Amino acid sequence: MANELSFRPKTGEIPTNPGVYRFFDATGRVLYVGKAKNLRARLSNYFGPLSSLHERTRRMVTAAADVKWVIVKSEFEALQLEFTWIKEFNPPFNVQFKDDKSYPYLAVSLGDTVPRVFITRNRNVKGVKYFGPYTQAWAVRDTIDVLLKVYPVRSCSSGVYSRAVSSNRACLLGDIGKCAAPCIERVSVSEHKEIAKKFADFMSGGDTRHVSELRSRMFKASEQEQYELAGRLRDEVGALERVLEKSTVVFNDQTDADLFGIADDELAAAVSMFIVRGGRIRGVRGWVVDKELERDLSEIVEYVLQNVYSTDDHGVANEIPREVLVPQLPEDSAELTRWLSELRGSKVDLRVPQRGDKSALAKTAETNARHSLMLYKTRRSADFTARADALTGIQKALGMSQAPLRIECYDVSHLGGTNVVASMVVFEDGLPKKDQYRRFSLESTTDDTDSIYQVLMRRLKYLREPEVQGSDTSDKAAKFSYQPSLLIVDGGEPQVNAAARALRDSGITDITVCGIAKRLEEVWLPGNPFPVILPRATDELFLLQRLRDEAHRFAITYQRQKRSTAIGSQLSQIPGLGDKRVKALLKHFGSAKRLRIATVEEIADVAGIGSVLAEQIVNGLRE
Repeated sequence: MANELSFRPKTGEIPTNPGVYRFFDATGRVLYVGKAKNLRARLSNYFGPLSSLHERTRRMVTAAADVKWVIVKSEFEALQLEFTWIKEFNPPFNVQFKDDKSYPYLAVSLGDTVPRVFITRNRNVKGVKYFGPYTQAWAVRDTIDVLLKVYPVRSCSSGVYSRAVSSNRACLLGDIGKCAAPCIERVSVSEHKEIAKKFADFMSGGDTRHVSELRSRMFKASEQEQYELAGRLRDEVGALERVLEKSTVVFNDQTDADLFGIADDELAAAVSMFIVRGGRIRGVRGWVVDKELERDLSEIVEYVLQNVYSTDDHGVANEIPREVLVPQLPEDSAELTRWLSELRGSKVDLRVPQRGDKSALAKTAETNARHSLMLYKTRRSADFTARADALTGIQKALGMSQAPLRIECYDVSHLGGTNVVASMVVFEDGLPKKDQYRRFSLESTTDDTDSIYQVLMRRLKYLREPEVQGSDTSDKAAKFSYQPSLLIVDGGEPQVNAAARALRDSGITDITVCGIAKRLEEVWLPGNPFPVILPRATDELFLLQRLRDEAHRFAITYQRQKRSTAIGSQLSQIPGLGDKRVKALLKHFGSAKRLRIATVEEIADVAGIGSVLAEQIVNGLRE
């Protein structure tokens, strides 16, 4: 029954990131807006057997003709975007939002003598700083409950506060440490106001500065053997980190901007456009452009802006906001800014966001663009007609007698000549066969050509007579012995000649070999001083590029894994370092190289690593 939903996306195409999804009917009307911590897990629930769905859900999916999603950075950002789109589109299946009720905000009354934190649906009170809106009040309460452990601001009503003052007795929140109790003068009015400002400052910035300050105080208290204070500060650090995991920036109400995220490779570019009006994301557009000519990122930005803001055949142009935020400024950005300003009738600020809220949203837009590009490549490769055209095009370009139904691609990866590894990826009928991928580790090699030769000699021995293969009759060896029609190496003329030499030395003459160089996407054949140039945006070049990129990804993954294992083994030999601390070190510094050059002070900043142990780590790594 699930097959009746013709618009169902493939499970592998749906990302596992947090995000917001929309169901559309055949006319393009939004039927439903929802959010998810894991888009793949959530959307899969809609595409089970129709008989197993709730009646209302079944009516919605059968009325829908398409589903689209947008990736966001966190659950809180998904919450914000869901709210925006429900208010914008008023979807018929979001019945709980059909009424025009107001939505809850977190508020801090900084204008009061004794500020308080509270939830409100009224934004017209002076002297109050607001954060939100939220779609559900429980989300605000959960945030307040966690933050009060770190910033114990008064949250009681005026009546409760007055009774506490008159009776000189704190309420329950004061007794359990979630209020500094200015009512009974445990802290002065000025001290309490400072706590309230810190609360609002954390909510405004949402950055890690507060966490870093608390963590520094925690380490200092620990070194001074004030363990009770250090434990309390540790709990406060954990509380703030939990809030940061759930929250993200919310623009102020005056922000009007179009923000572009772009991901590109040699053949195509994906654009994700976030339309921000009144501080909220009002819409998202996305599209993919085939690059007929080589264009760098700044040229793509200019091309995108011209197409988005130029007038159509009827003289109608898209609305131009006060700010246009791009990943990179074009060379003629001054002229482009002037053009946009003239179209708008007032000044337009064209710039690259560097920090804060807009930079965070720029990263989200870039994430969506990368996903769109990946999805475009996957769907294009999955198209049977495109695959057939690609294989036929490769056959003609390389002068093969038959289309290459099985293709193997090889790439070598190393770090300054150390930890040399190689990868082999397999495509059959234009699709990856991941169960037949292979990884190689090379003990010693002189350069990339020698590495290619060694790897292919090890692989080609499985194509000889069965007695040469020895007694290995496993299924893995059997798959490894399938003969390819085409061998591809990542590189130019030297790498291709090394691969051809391996074929000759193995006595194999019926396999075509070529190389694809990354800079200009040239295809090299052995013994030919000039490369084969395939037309850009063709299916055959697209398939060769995907093979090369997949081999590169597979090799890099293995190489990083070996580096991590190597330094992990070295760290585990240092007294006082267990698995948890080793993982914490690698996670904190991000790479073995960065950890090796870190100072004692930098290593000591990692949770659970003191100055004495940090010095032992530095000495151990140097040895």
